[in-house]
Amino acid sequence: MASSQRFSGYPLAKEGPNTAYVPTQDKNPPLRGWSLVIAAKLVNYFPSVAKATWENAKFGCVKDIPGLDKYDWRLQPIVTPLIADGVVQSKAEITPDLYERHPDDLGGRFYSAADYHELFKSGKLTPLQVAKAILPLITRGQNPPAKYESAWSVTKEDLVLEAAKKSTERYAAGEPLSVLDGVPIGIKDDTDVEGYISHMGRPFDASDPFFKPATRTIWPVAQLVAAGAIVIGKQVMHELGSDVSGCNPKWGTPINWNNKSYYPGGSSSGGGSAISSGLVPISIGTDAGGSIRVPASFNGAYGLKPTLHRTHTMKSAICVIGPLAATAKDLAIAYRLMTAPNPEDPIQSAFALSIPPSPSAKKTIGIYRDWFDQASPSVLDATRKAIAYFKDKLGYEVVDIIIPYIQEGQYAHSAWALTEGIDHHTSHAPDRTRPLAGLNSCNQLLMAVGSCTSGTDMIKYGQLRGLLMEHLAFLWKKYPDMLIVTPTVPEAGWPIHPGDQAYGFSDGNVTIRNMMYIWLANSTGCPAVTAPVGYADAEQGEGKLPVGLMAMGEWGAEEQLLAWAKEAEAYVNEAYEGGRYRPQEWADVVKIAGTVE
Repeated sequence: MASSQRFSGYPLAKEGPNTAYVPTQDKNPPLRGWSLVIAAKLVNYFPSVAKATWENAKFGCVKDIPGLDKYDWRLQPIVTPLIADGVVQSKAEITPDLYERHPDDLGGRFYSAADYHELFKSGKLTPLQVAKAILPLITRGQNPPAKYESAWSVTKEDLVLEAAKKSTERYAAGEPLSVLDGVPIGIKDDTDVEGYISHMGRPFDASDPFFKPATRTIWPVAQLVAAGAIVIGKQVMHELGSDVSGCNPKWGTPINWNNKSYYPGGSSSGGGSAISSGLVPISIGTDAGGSIRVPASFNGAYGLKPTLHRTHTMKSAICVIGPLAATAKDLAIAYRLMTAPNPEDPIQSAFALSIPPSPSAKKTIGIYRDWFDQASPSVLDATRKAIAYFKDKLGYEVVDIIIPYIQEGQYAHSAWALTEGIDHHTSHAPDRTRPLAGLNSCNQLLMAVGSCTSGTDMIKYGQLRGLLMEHLAFLWKKYPDMLIVTPTVPEAGWPIHPGDQAYGFSDGNVTIRNMMYIWLANSTGCPAVTAPVGYADAEQGEGKLPVGLMAMGEWGAEEQLLAWAKEAEAYVNEAYEGGRYRPQEWADVVKIAGTVE
């Protein structure tokens, strides 16, 4: 960040302990089928079993860190880049470069907002044709089922067609609202959109008073709608957002179109699936523990986790609303529109605009090698090649860094996320005496185990968060504007296990491993972005598996991350051998829409 930038809540720049990173083997037994059902009953009926499971998950290890009591609690990692005195805050500009299209002959090309905008302006297509082309491909209840419906929970045809008709009329009058006017987008099913129910991945229950259509669209989504974007529907998610596989027995698991034998990632699983299929260029998700970045990585898309409260002040210390996109430019368009200051939100509206880096600014990548190198060989191969490109072709300096208590910090984040999830769910449970009734067995297990976290544990987690934030501030003081780079996920994909669709599953070891890099940005409130940088061979099924590279920046550094994502996009499109990969069953929406009257 520029040295003149003022912050509220910026941590003291203080180097943390120089602790060795010694990975330990987690010992959470995988549970599937009847073993999962029985385990869920045991932890709910026998508190001692739940507590033993909690201890086995190492959620209590943080209290044993020496000297932690010297750090202030950080129960919310709110760090706000402040608007300069006398400056009237404005919206971020949709700059001319974001209207530029990729070359038509680019391999693995996905349609972008700019593509749709040009087609609509020229009259070659209309937003109404595009909407009519997409709806039959995603709407549930058809016989046979719609090919791409697994990513979509609910579509409202009347609302979609009405919005598409108005957009078509604006283009006919030569008055489009923005580059996003008429562009189809999807919204995760935990995010309020007027007229839609937010199911949070749970099955619909007419007797549940909380299953009512929203009367107001949440601010960041409303800004996209105000720019003319057409919400095609709500997208399937992992139930309660409690894991990163995307497996959902009630709604069905969205398909990873890169390889159908692998999970799409979660919890914004429908958003990632819909982008990989070509149905939409932008999806809006939420991210409390990688829920934007993991599905973006597994589906070969781009995903941005903004600074805490940058787009909307949520009742959370870790969760944010952000975009997934098919291209880096669409990621930037969505982010800039979503972050318009909300006059009814004193925290979000206090954020100064994120400033793109100067072309002459020094570029630095920080790598904690002991941590980075825990990824699988195929992921390391792809990500190391990308970093070599950043270093040799783009002039980045690569520096070695150390971050203390990586494993303990991840356990603290996991327990914190479960505690927030318990509070949110029980606050909305129709029967407070049986709050877990109606949840799948996996969530009954997780919620019961998570409820063993005490207030003292939460304070210790907050102290560890304070330690980590001070250490990060120290690193950014030493290396201004440094991006901390890791693989997004240590594995290229998460293989589907036969039978998981019946009850779901719990595999804590794999979950913890797949979250090993993403949790730090959530715990400390920092922004982070993922971009596809290569592909790995699959162990099952057909199709290659995308590999994501992630950069985490200083609080408020979203534009720096978006610039980095564009550089990563140039790498995968132009320098990576074979270029970007597009799934075989990718839907050519433009071609299909051309046949619609």
